[in-house]
Amino acid sequence: MKKLQLGLLASLVLLVYSCKNNNKDDYKPTSVGAINSLAVVMDNELWKGKVGDEVRKHFAAPVIGLIWDEPLFTIQHLPPSVFTGTTRYRRSTLYVQKDTLDIAHIKTDMYATPQKVAVIKGRTEDEIIENLSSKSLQIISEFKTLEVKEAQKRFLRSLNKERVLQEEFDVSLTIPSIYKVGKHEENFVWIDRQIQKGTMNIIAYEIPYASFSNDSTLVRDVVMMRDSIGSKYIPGPDVPGKRTHMRTEPAFSPSVYHTSLAGRNVIEVKGIWDIKNYPMAGPFVTYVIDDKENGRKIVLEGFTFAPATEKRDYMFELEAILKTVKFEVN
Repeated sequence: MKKLQLGLLASLVLLVYSCKNNNKDDYKPTSVGAINSLAVVMDNELWKGKVGDEVRKHFAAPVIGLIWDEPLFTIQHLPPSVFTGTTRYRRSTLYVQKDTLDIAHIKTDMYATPQKVAVIKGRTEDEIIENLSSKSLQIISEFKTLEVKEAQKRFLRSLNKERVLQEEFDVSLTIPSIYKVGKHEENFVWIDRQIQKGTMNIIAYEIPYASFSNDSTLVRDVVMMRDSIGSKYIPGPDVPGKRTHMRTEPAFSPSVYHTSLAGRNVIEVKGIWDIKNYPMAGPFVTYVIDDKENGRKIVLEGFTFAPATEKRDYMFELEAILKTVKFEVN
């Protein structure tokens, strides 16, 4: 009996020791990095030449829908010799190397979590460039998805508890507490936050489900919808003898895409707004969301007013908020 008890005890100790070792092996530190930052690891010679140009062409391309050209990512170049220790914990990393292999793939949580490491290798510079060209859209998409999730996780630190969206539209958004409801009327909610040189804004309203049924007039119809809402709910500064209100900047046609959110079909619109009869303008992103169950479309929009200031990260935050949309179950 004593031998049996000793055997069981030894087995239990071995099991606990094994679990501890496994947990230690599985542990990975938390990734680091500013939102929309990208570490690019490659030799200095490659970075200064045509391979580096190809990286910048894709990963520092201008963001669509902004007034000024701002890059998709803020890039930090790192030589491989310094890509050690905590430097490997960067959340989004592009690793480019001349090698005996010709490969292009994306690794998840390689050194930290959450993390994406895109590995691009080639036997020649031309092979590397070809791999960058063919995989860049997928890599950018995975990096951006990771950045959105990171931004949304940071929102959870302090949340806005106002329930105006639930009460008016039966939808919810994960919104940081720094945003406050500024206007609430029938079928219109305006939530905003103050920033150093302006405001960041979220508006919501609903339109008939049959709206935008004709793709050939989609852009025109979207502009008409936005302009009518701006005229009714979003006035501009007082100008003697003139009426001012938000509209879609008439000199720039917005970009329109089909996508999905919360399991529903969505029209995504990115462009520039301005104030009629007054010199104010900025970027906007609009999501027109099908809600067939309730016979309507829900419109969620984010727009920024921040003169003489870079707006990429402001608009990215607004997009990340809008992408948290959930429809309440009655």
